[in-house]
Amino acid sequence: MRILGIQGSPRKKGNTQFLLDLFLEEARKLGATTQVIDVDKRHILPCKEYTVCEKKGFCPIDDDMKKEIYALLREAEAVVMATPIFFYNTTAQLKALIDRCQTLWARKYKLKLIDPGQKYRKGFLLALGATKGANLFEGVKLTAKYFFDAIGSGFNGSLTYSRIEHLGDMEKHPTVHDDVRREVRNMLSGLTGRRRILFACKENACRSQMASAFTQYLAGDRIEVLSAGTQPAKIPSPLMIEAMQEKGIDMGFRKTRQLNEAIDSLKPEVIIIMGCGEECPFIPGVKIQDWSLPDPAGQPINFMRQVRDEIEKRVVTLIQQVSDGIL
Repeated sequence: MRILGIQGSPRKKGNTQFLLDLFLEEARKLGATTQVIDVDKRHILPCKEYTVCEKKGFCPIDDDMKKEIYALLREAEAVVMATPIFFYNTTAQLKALIDRCQTLWARKYKLKLIDPGQKYRKGFLLALGATKGANLFEGVKLTAKYFFDAIGSGFNGSLTYSRIEHLGDMEKHPTVHDDVRREVRNMLSGLTGRRRILFACKENACRSQMASAFTQYLAGDRIEVLSAGTQPAKIPSPLMIEAMQEKGIDMGFRKTRQLNEAIDSLKPEVIIIMGCGEECPFIPGVKIQDWSLPDPAGQPINFMRQVRDEIEKRVVTLIQQVSDGIL
């Protein structure tokens, strides 16, 4: 399980950070790997309303959203947004990140592309405020609802705390540990215990990327999947992205990954190789399948389509094998 925390407070070691850290620590106890975006420390420019995203599906602004954050949002299987309340909503730093997710909204609703992870990705809100007003969290909950929808995530719950004003208030809260433990278990209940499968090829630019995307889309609630390469390319193949887009599958913002890194992260039960041969490591107890698929790199689009369609068929069979307990 890959969980992304978004820390929206500009205050160092404050109540918001404590609450998010506590939430992610409980998630790690259940086997999750976690990463945090501290928005105040990132270079995130506000939306300039260029509308390029609605026409072409990408934002032309060159900052950390483009370089890393869009990819992290797509890779995450759960996103936890944490913020103090500023005028009944998020901080300005966090709101900039949210507004820039119009790009992901546009890919989903304007370009009609399907993010392979959107069927099972979870979203959770952590929020706290100093006052006790009955409507204190209404604004941020509405913002969170549409933010999670834009990034292809459900809105799977929230923990909100009022009268949190001074440093240490959250840590002293009488129910916070029990609250967090309960909500983490509820949120991750559908993500634990899945079969862990790693697809590997040489460059992680075509075959393994397509296989992992089809598996995510068709069975992400049953299979935890990553892809990697023994000699990863800098970026996935644009031709592969085009071929998958013909199927309606959005491969935007995906990154390549080194094989050993993926093994350490996923701890796979099954590795399916697609042409890396002797470079793929032997791991005791891990099942290996060799699909022996031709490498479409450098080939024309028709060849890429043939490999894509063959991968889709094999993924369907793979999912049935997992369901039947064969694999």
